[in-house]
Amino acid sequence: SESLGSIASMSMLALLLIYALLAIPLQSYMQPLVIMSVIPFGAVGAILGHFFLGRDLVFFSLLGIIALAGVVVNSSLVLVDNINRQRQAGEPMKSAVSHAGSVRFRPIVLTSITSFVGLTPIMMDKTSSTHLFVPMAISLAFGVLVGTLITLFLVPSLYMVLDDLLQRRAGKTASPAALSPANDAN
Repeated sequence: SESLGSIASMSMLALLLIYALLAIPLQSYMQPLVIMSVIPFGAVGAILGHFFLGRDLVFFSLLGIIALAGVVVNSSLVLVDNINRQRQAGEPMKSAVSHAGSVRFRPIVLTSITSFVGLTPIMMDKTSSTHLFVPMAISLAFGVLVGTLITLFLVPSLYMVLDDLLQRRAGKTASPAALSPANDAN
């Protein structure tokens, strides 16, 4: 009970730090939220992985889910950064999102698959010396897979929704720079 309480408070601190580390270089308050939107789906993937492998969720599973939060944002960050670069180069919104998705698809998928494959020996190990690490490996492996699938669809969609909201808030009809970091810094 004491450990779970500590994990809950430290998890909130970790999420706040992830947000700050994303907000500073992106110079945006909203884009980190788009990037971090994948974290809950990664946790769902971790839970599904435990169910799929017939393993119970234990304390070490939660530690894996917390570590997963830092891992799943990477793919989203790469995608959003690529979209931002395309937009800064003057690319229209739909074209920038489409192009970034097609350019970053292979690296995102390959990184996730190699992470999953790299964790497979730990997940399948039956020795007593590694039994504490198996739940963490399951959380990370399946969370990365589900988080990646969601990243490829949810992040571009949320990016476009955010652009629409910022354009409406600014009263603009169609500005290619509506999602630039300067416009959502308020």
